[in-house]
Amino acid sequence: MPTVLISPREVAKFADKFRNVLEGAGLNVAVLPPAEVNMPTEDELLVALHGVEAVVAGSEPYSPRVLAANPQLRVIARVGVGYDAVDLPAATAGGVAVTIAPGTNQGSVAEHAFALMLGFTRHVPARHAALASGGWNRLMSTPLRGLTLGLAGLGRIGKAVATRAAAFEMRVIAYDPFPDTAFCIAHGIELVSFDHLLAESDFLSLHLPLTAETRHVINRTTLAQMKPGAVLVNTSRGGLVCEADLVPALRDGHLGGAGLDVFEVEPTPADNPLRTLPNVVLTPHAAGVDVRSLEDMARSAAEAIASLRRGEWPTEKVVNPDVRSAFRW
Repeated sequence: MPTVLISPREVAKFADKFRNVLEGAGLNVAVLPPAEVNMPTEDELLVALHGVEAVVAGSEPYSPRVLAANPQLRVIARVGVGYDAVDLPAATAGGVAVTIAPGTNQGSVAEHAFALMLGFTRHVPARHAALASGGWNRLMSTPLRGLTLGLAGLGRIGKAVATRAAAFEMRVIAYDPFPDTAFCIAHGIELVSFDHLLAESDFLSLHLPLTAETRHVINRTTLAQMKPGAVLVNTSRGGLVCEADLVPALRDGHLGGAGLDVFEVEPTPADNPLRTLPNVVLTPHAAGVDVRSLEDMARSAAEAIASLRRGEWPTEKVVNPDVRSAFRW
């Protein structure tokens, strides 16, 4: 009986809620042993995948080295919608189908984006720290209402952020290379160029996929184009932002602040200067993992694996369709 490994330890905690999906397709279910760290290292993953034919995957690295050491692997089913941790050319060359879980976590990420914005405008971390240490510093807040929210990317998550922005009475502008104009018209969203987005946004929220073209799309040049005092919010992928350029923009006051859930290297190093800046609100890549969304994503990943095992092809989930002709399981 082929084995499916549930790699993310946080997902393994509720594996019983979707185990039947995998076992119903004739698959054995295995989980990683408990550990303090949720995500296995490359070396741990290389060993853990021995004998495994499909994996419910987190953000751990599926590198050419890992894939070459496990030629029996047939499916990498991501718990999430990003797949930059998977070397897609290597997976495709090895006949490995890579799937994502679309439509499962946009609500969670959108809510988290606003948590970061409100954490900044309402000084939630600073106010909590002051009270916890015996102080009583009320500080002056900034309202969201009336401010311009710029969305870089208007896919499922960008749209979820846009609809919530209306409740905060924010003006929404957006850039997307392939915009859904009907959605924009229906929700009063102004489509603009990327340069215009940078110049006009009080809050710039990133919702782009990480590709060779979008890596470091926020850099020294684009940061200089941003509206003075603007706040950068990133709940997408850390590689979209050049942190070495972001830090001085925050220190010199050109940017008012940043709310970051993702980083170039994760976990971000203990000496990352972003950890100590007073105008930054940080969370540990947690935007998409509220309890409901995580369960939905895990079940979606399990269903993708089960479909492929039954000889079906979940077109809307497979991100490397070129593998289909070579896929055998």
